[in-house]
Amino acid sequence: MIVYPAIDLKDGICVRLMHGRFDQVTRYDDQPAARLAAFAAAGATWAHIVDLDGAEAGRAVQHALIGELARAIDIRIQSGGGVRSADDVAALIDAGVARVVVGSLAVSQPETVADWLRRFGPDRITLAIDVKADGDRWVPALKGWTEAAGVDLWTALDRYPPNLARHLLVTDVGRDGALTGPNLDLLGEIIRRRPDLKVQASGGVATVADLTAAAALGCDGAIVGRALYENRFTLEEALAAQEPA
Repeated sequence: MIVYPAIDLKDGICVRLMHGRFDQVTRYDDQPAARLAAFAAAGATWAHIVDLDGAEAGRAVQHALIGELARAIDIRIQSGGGVRSADDVAALIDAGVARVVVGSLAVSQPETVADWLRRFGPDRITLAIDVKADGDRWVPALKGWTEAAGVDLWTALDRYPPNLARHLLVTDVGRDGALTGPNLDLLGEIIRRRPDLKVQASGGVATVADLTAAAALGCDGAIVGRALYENRFTLEEALAAQEPA
């Protein structure tokens, strides 16, 4: 399983949100280049970078900075936030981003995103669906987690038949930044229903054991943010736990 250490960018520095809320921001005052270089030095092969300003504004805000990071540091970057057009996807790929994360539009404009998958290839795009519990349903949250979609998670995924998309990142917004552990039941159900997709777990990782559990479930990757920033474990420990015994 790939461990993706996360950098959430807001106003040019590293932050974390609680439950996806822009009014609950923890600022770490880290310079993103230094943090990303530290991830690479620790042995990470991938990093996950989010333009939170772009996600909130609904347009690219920090894509230029993300491109600079991609060119400067020897690590593959998966990045999104404010991706609203094929030009945004192309710009990030041209800047050196290995895989572009498409969030709200993956749910609200599936035909458009399907065209992007065919144009750029399924290995260059990650569908990111952030969900909130609504009774016994899981409903995608859109526009920086401020709006609920009119469909449930399974309907949203059905719009991407097998062999069209390859990478899926799922965030349980209720666990994001809360250090309560990933939602293994939800992740397991997605993996059972859609074995064609490489699923990335996001939201709640607090311990190395959480990563081990996600890997055992069949997750292809896991996003780790606050637990690293608050020294719950080291990135070296997280990576070592994924190595074959």
